[in-house]
Amino acid sequence: MLSHLNPEQRAAVSTLDGPLLVLAGAGSGKTRVLIHRLAWLIQVEHVSPLSIMAVTFTNKAAGEMRERAQKLLQVSARSMWIGTFHGIAHRLLRMHWEEAGLQENFQILDSDDQHRIIRRLIKEEGLDEAQWPARQAQWYINARKDEGQRPGAIEHMDNPMTAQWVRIYEIYQAYCDRAGLVDFADLLLRAHELWLNNPKLLDHYRGRLTHLLVDEFQDTNAIQYAWIRMLVGTDGKVLVVGDDDQSIYGWRGAQVENMQHFNRDYADVKTVKLEQNYRSTGNILNAANALISNNDDRLGKNLFTADGEGSKISLYSAFNEQDEARFVVEHIEQWLAKGRRAEETAIIYRTTAQSRLFEEYLLRASIAYRVYGGQRFFERAEIKDALAYLRLIQNPNDDAAMERVINTPTRGIGQKTVSTLRLQARESSLPLWQAAQECIKQNIMPARATAAVHAFMQLVTDMKEQMGDWTLGNQMQGVIENSQLVTHYEKEPREKMESRVENLRELVNAAEAFVLPLEDEEAGMNDLQSFLSHAALEAGETQGEAWD
Repeated sequence: MLSHLNPEQRAAVSTLDGPLLVLAGAGSGKTRVLIHRLAWLIQVEHVSPLSIMAVTFTNKAAGEMRERAQKLLQVSARSMWIGTFHGIAHRLLRMHWEEAGLQENFQILDSDDQHRIIRRLIKEEGLDEAQWPARQAQWYINARKDEGQRPGAIEHMDNPMTAQWVRIYEIYQAYCDRAGLVDFADLLLRAHELWLNNPKLLDHYRGRLTHLLVDEFQDTNAIQYAWIRMLVGTDGKVLVVGDDDQSIYGWRGAQVENMQHFNRDYADVKTVKLEQNYRSTGNILNAANALISNNDDRLGKNLFTADGEGSKISLYSAFNEQDEARFVVEHIEQWLAKGRRAEETAIIYRTTAQSRLFEEYLLRASIAYRVYGGQRFFERAEIKDALAYLRLIQNPNDDAAMERVINTPTRGIGQKTVSTLRLQARESSLPLWQAAQECIKQNIMPARATAAVHAFMQLVTDMKEQMGDWTLGNQMQGVIENSQLVTHYEKEPREKMESRVENLRELVNAAEAFVLPLEDEEAGMNDLQSFLSHAALEAGETQGEAWD
């Protein structure tokens, strides 16, 4: 198992006595080390696969880890605790929703809906949004949660500005608690509080999950590190893999100092440095080493390669952005003229706005290209509209979902009517759906508005009754058809309309292909609950970018 690993990788895989910190430089094979560590624990140390938790930062990385572990071990990895911090936190909260003080069918709130809710609550409080911007309030709330702070734990309340931000946090959190909504930042905070407030449950998981592997440790924030420390306790075996030289997410709460705190917080920490690079040439590594050596408080390592020096690095200092785009595209043309393939060429830029000039010059040169990144599938408006109907079917008390589609497609329910429903909900401390029922019962709204709201609620109720025993794919198709979303989007310009309709078809395909993960099944979730959570977690990976 270890024969094709270098000496440092072998040490990282097989060292078991005490906490282990692996400093893994770029391209040094850290994923291979993590997978082989899993295999070593199971096949050599005879640790149960159910006693190991492996945590990473993206769904893609977690999926790759699970797939590679399954291939190496030749056993199913479905039951193993392999996932993102937020995915595993979500799994715990689904399994222990009552102990966590949540509604059984709680929904995950994505960044866009979170912003809309905060903006509306600020307006309802009579605050000037120019002075109290919703985006800044969203950043403040999420940052406090990343620090593990509830409103009551935030100090400096004598400062009027801080007091107002805390007040907005309180109002927002009360709204989410009433509506059964959990935002992305709250997943980890609630998972931490779950163990903090339930010592017997914590002891159960400490005894069950005896080996913890953490990837990209340099990107952990305060609550994630606190969560790790709580699970590991004093007896757990933990391996963390990270690179302080690759810490770039400080602006969204990541604390690279956690790598230094690891040595402070655990006794007899062993450190293994993975410095041999398998990805780059000597010249690239020499330049990288020289540049990063200027950083202060590094844990220290020096990347090297067994390969040659390679081509020298070229640096061109452009006069302006137009000159930069011209230079890059001319070099691509020269590359292609030598018979090389366009797919072997990449342009990397710092911000999305910079792509425009590169695209313009590529078009002039008649060079085909593809832009990667941009809006994710589950973040698209038409996808979120369809999913909002499904969320309402799953949980009628989901205020964010109801507000999103109560007048999509247009059905004669204007902002005045929605404001009446919100007022009733706030005064009665009820979810929007129940407040609407009260408004209809008490004839609070004009007859036309009452009829429109009643028709919408009847539509959702009918879909829920009709689709109770349908497959997930048929439920998705039924929602799209009964809500008339396609007809709604057909009114838009042709190119935009075709894209939206095609995306809705793909959503049906995704629902038909969805397989209920074993961990969700064990948590008591049905196909619909699991699919909606999966979609929210996928969209949530860009949460941090949305705060910027």
